[in-house]
Amino acid sequence: MTAIPLVDLRTQYHHLKADIDAAIAAVLERGQFVLGPEVEAFEGEMAAYCGTRHAIGVASGTDALELALRACGVGPGDEVMTTALSFFATVEAIVAVGAHPIFVDVEPVTYTMNPAQVAAKVTAKTKALIPVHLYGHPCAMDQLMPLARVHQLKVIEDCAQAIGAEWGDTRVGGFGDAGCLSFYPTKNLAGYGDGGMVVTNDDAVAERIRVLRVHGGHRRYTHELIGMNSRLDELQAAVLRVKLRHLEAWTTARRRHAELYTRSFHAAGAQHITVPRERPGARHVYHLYSIRLAHRDQVHEILTKQKIEAQVCYPSTLPAQPALKPWGVAADRFPIAEAVTSDILSLPMYPELTLPLIEEVVRAVMQGVNSR
Repeated sequence: MTAIPLVDLRTQYHHLKADIDAAIAAVLERGQFVLGPEVEAFEGEMAAYCGTRHAIGVASGTDALELALRACGVGPGDEVMTTALSFFATVEAIVAVGAHPIFVDVEPVTYTMNPAQVAAKVTAKTKALIPVHLYGHPCAMDQLMPLARVHQLKVIEDCAQAIGAEWGDTRVGGFGDAGCLSFYPTKNLAGYGDGGMVVTNDDAVAERIRVLRVHGGHRRYTHELIGMNSRLDELQAAVLRVKLRHLEAWTTARRRHAELYTRSFHAAGAQHITVPRERPGARHVYHLYSIRLAHRDQVHEILTKQKIEAQVCYPSTLPAQPALKPWGVAADRFPIAEAVTSDILSLPMYPELTLPLIEEVVRAVMQGVNSR
């Protein structure tokens, strides 16, 4: 029985081995490892890819969120509205700058921030929105941006799972005051360790992040702000520059695999499985191919026994996290997000997948469903 991983990083490396090894060797020979020519070049390439004026490399996607909030002037006493369904880093950054998180439920099709609930929850203290482009599907930015303008809210896009996703003619990260990317090893554009980036069209936000990421100073040993140490290193930038050249082809492959998954489930008569859907006008990049089904945990167990790696993203809503108890958010209810956490399951998804592997995954899922 062939094991099928959730993400196949080894195969991707071997496909690119010569170029990646050469890029790493060049950095080692140069002997400059922090904020050097690789980071500068990668920032320029990423700004061009995302359609923004600036791209600033930082140490992680989590740092990108915190730095973007700080650069947008969000701090103690402010409220920041975000989705109830995301990875913990989204709310962690809000709390880290001293702001109070306010949650809204998600849309039933895309599992992204529900604009109608945003409009209903804005208060005089609301300073910013963090829409999360979850699983690779963009939020309804055509609805969120007008709301933000009416209420004079900063918009920091969490693009960690959605690099290259589009709503209309604009790529995510290019709508708001800042967009935050992650290059964690499992992401669509992945480094070999932690890494992140903030993209923005705002010159002042870009300059403030460049200062904040280096201990709050323009010059060494002179610190105008209380910043942090959050720099994308040269080795990661060199690797990411190699991979960026393949990103569009990989996205095309992911979208093709998603279509094959969906077609295979329909052919198998999977009436009780909800497959991902793409909104008209959106470009889904399928960081994850996440289905919803009854008896999720039992099916997950069957997949594991057959050496097929699947993952629950996420098993609980953000407001239910124990760390947020002091903020008193657990009493609120988010019925759609809560329903998603009870039956969502992410299946193997990576560019190197093949049709036989996809069919094997679908057969295993259907075996689990039909064994109930």
